Amino acid sequence: MVFVKVRDAEHLEEALKRFKRECEKNGILKEIKRRETYMPPSVKRKIKSQEAQRRMRRTKRKRF
Repeated sequence: MVFVKVRDAEHLEEALKRFKRECEKNGILKEIKRRETYMPPSVKRKIKSQEAQRRMRRTKRKRF
């Protein structure tokens, strides 16, 4: 969980901006979006293999 203390003489907008930045850094919003819809295990496996293939292609390109 992300906590942000409002500093002395700090505007609430600045603290809110820091809070949003911390949430983004921790991947909270990404996790919420991922959990919004149900994804069957077969689809998860398919996406996982596609991402692995994409990573392999990227590493091959970088080597040359």
